Amino acid sequence: MPGPRPTPTRLKIIRGDPGKQRIRAEPEPTVPPQVPEAPDILDLYAREEWNRVAEELYRLGLLTVVDLQPLAAYCSAYGRWRTAEEALAAIAADDLALHGVVVKTAEGNLRRNPLVQIAADAAAAMVKYAAEFGLTPAARSRVSAAKGSAPESKFGPLLVG
Repeated sequence: MPGPRPTPTRLKIIRGDPGKQRIRAEPEPTVPPQVPEAPDILDLYAREEWNRVAEELYRLGLLTVVDLQPLAAYCSAYGRWRTAEEALAAIAADDLALHGVVVKTAEGNLRRNPLVQIAADAAAAMVKYAAEFGLTPAARSRVSAAKGSAPESKFGPLLVG
């Protein structure tokens, strides 16, 4: 779709809609009764991120049952990124010249440290999941709800056709 990404309806309501644009009806997956626990598969850093983000998303009404796996993937990418960055920082502390960005191979050649790529890949995945958190809200805003449903308003009966 050309143009800017649509803003999820829930975010429009939270932020306000100064442009007074039409608010589309969109699918509304089930909201869990409470903030879900982090999946067991997540490492310590990923669990910390889950606890930091999930509560806020839940409070805003942006965390539904279909959002749990993408959130876990985001948190996992965060954990991998943080672990790689900490490992690079530890190497850099001992390597004042190259800061751990390159390593020597068994043959004595210099090559890019694999941790740099791991950190970059994890950061890219984090950004992707964070931006797309809407199988998630952003993705739902691109889907029209079934005919016959419209946002609650005094004009609702006129808009449903």
